[in-house]
Amino acid sequence: MSVSALRMIRCRRLSTTGSGVKRLLPWKNIRLTHKARRELHKAARRFLEVSSRIFMQPLDEHFTHLDADPHEVALWVLLKRTKSAAKAVRLQAVQELADNHHWHEYQYQTAAQVIDQRTALGLARTPQVDLRFFLSPPALADLEDGFSIEDGLRQLLASLPQSDVDKCVQYFTSLALRESSQSLAAQRGGLWCFGGNGLPYAQSLTSVPSEKVESFCLQALVQHSKVQSHCDHIVNNGGLQLLQRVYQLRRDSQKIQRNIVRIIGNMALNESVHQAIVQSGWVSVLAEMMQSPHVMQASHAARALANLDRETVREKYQDGVYVLHPQTRNNQPIKADVLFVHGLLGAAFKTWRQKDLDSTEEEKEPGSREDYTECWPKSWLAADCPNLRVLSVEYDTHLSDWKAKCPAENQRKSLAFRSRELLKKLKSAGVGERPVIWVAHSMGGLLVKKMLTDALDDPDMNELIKKTKGVMFYSVPHHGTYMAEYSVNARFLLFPSIEVRELCKDSPALRDLNDKFVSMVKEQEFKVLSFAETVPTNIGPMIKILVVPTQSADLGIGDLIQVDVDHLNICKPEKKDSFLYRRSLQFIQEALQGYINH
Repeated sequence: MSVSALRMIRCRRLSTTGSGVKRLLPWKNIRLTHKARRELHKAARRFLEVSSRIFMQPLDEHFTHLDADPHEVALWVLLKRTKSAAKAVRLQAVQELADNHHWHEYQYQTAAQVIDQRTALGLARTPQVDLRFFLSPPALADLEDGFSIEDGLRQLLASLPQSDVDKCVQYFTSLALRESSQSLAAQRGGLWCFGGNGLPYAQSLTSVPSEKVESFCLQALVQHSKVQSHCDHIVNNGGLQLLQRVYQLRRDSQKIQRNIVRIIGNMALNESVHQAIVQSGWVSVLAEMMQSPHVMQASHAARALANLDRETVREKYQDGVYVLHPQTRNNQPIKADVLFVHGLLGAAFKTWRQKDLDSTEEEKEPGSREDYTECWPKSWLAADCPNLRVLSVEYDTHLSDWKAKCPAENQRKSLAFRSRELLKKLKSAGVGERPVIWVAHSMGGLLVKKMLTDALDDPDMNELIKKTKGVMFYSVPHHGTYMAEYSVNARFLLFPSIEVRELCKDSPALRDLNDKFVSMVKEQEFKVLSFAETVPTNIGPMIKILVVPTQSADLGIGDLIQVDVDHLNICKPEKKDSFLYRRSLQFIQEALQGYINH
């Protein structure tokens, strides 16, 4: 009786319940003759013999003399190779496991049970991997009567130290605890009303926004997850399992799921908690999220998995630093980095989406949105220059979701503070180890200039200056903007107060920054390209202005190109063959000539 006969008998044990779920029948329900039982025992012995011999023999030995299904042997050989002492052998085995799409269902189940942590992470970071390679997250215990997820989140937050975190984290933690406590009191006592700095709700118990309270708690946990010692507390207090419960409950909320995966990505910066993350079932969750069609979901999962994958990734991606390409393990050698920095009111993904068509344009061009991209650097640039690493950074976004501003927040709004914070994160991500191009929109360009001039004064960051080959600016207010005056006079508070001062027209600080940057460009001889808007932007009722006039967008060195778009769309090409994208791509390719293949 062959190994395949063993599989057949196993299949006979499978029955289907009324709901269509397969279950394994007990052996006593299957009538087997004495001869069949004897054959079954022989087949089982043979199967174990074959597996044992494969795992005991050298990897390069051929197994043609074994009385076993070649397909069966192939799986076990690859599984053994994933545990090889030679890294190249391990990587190749993981790739071959993922590339073979002809495994049987039971073989996927076998692999899921056998693979180790390193192999599971490698498979999760393989493009379009079959999700059957991963075990489902462990079953969670039933909640005690009267105990809610809000209770769990509140208890977890309350258990975390308030030391080693800045005043804003302490403030947000206390705010989240207060709101969740008020929500709990409301559930037990009638009508509730939040005012002042709290949640802007006043409603009856029929619609208590528990999801909103969960969001508050999760955003506070995001901040705690940046502190290494707090990650240990989160693990020890059952935080990974609690987050798994919230994730499964809120499958309809992409924002909550992103915040949870953001926490996992932050915790994964600490190798001491990797095993706990894997054992609590997060690899299968992240592998599934990696295959999301939504760029934000996939990018959050890609960051978390990259931080977990110490087999092929040296860099660590801190909170707010996202890899747009390559997001999976890749045989293509990376020759250079392109780094995208959004403006003050932008974000790491939405700033770089394709231009939105208005309703009249859509009527003229039916079907034009079929190939729409949520992020052109990920979709277009990565395809045109596959041997680039494309990064996008995000800053201050966690503050924008809070209704109340942190009292200690003002200092973190300055260019100087942001520059110091972001330079540390970029160094951790390996920026400066290979040629780099900077791409910035609006105030993001001022931040890039500040980072580069700061790096020039720091001996530890000199390599970043040497590796900078070009900077591309989209409507950057090098000489300030009248927008700052509108912010105050018209009360369209688009910029916090400290930025209003920094952005004022002909601000001395901006003049000094620009002089220093231009001097550095001349000395280092890297390329510069600036785009300027020519179409006014609507900034409120009855106000339409050029946010960054051409004279302010003119750096004073490098090429300056005027484009017939407004401030918001200057960094959003209409389509891949539009002038804006083609000229941007040309600049990157020319600046990196000799480093990348066109």
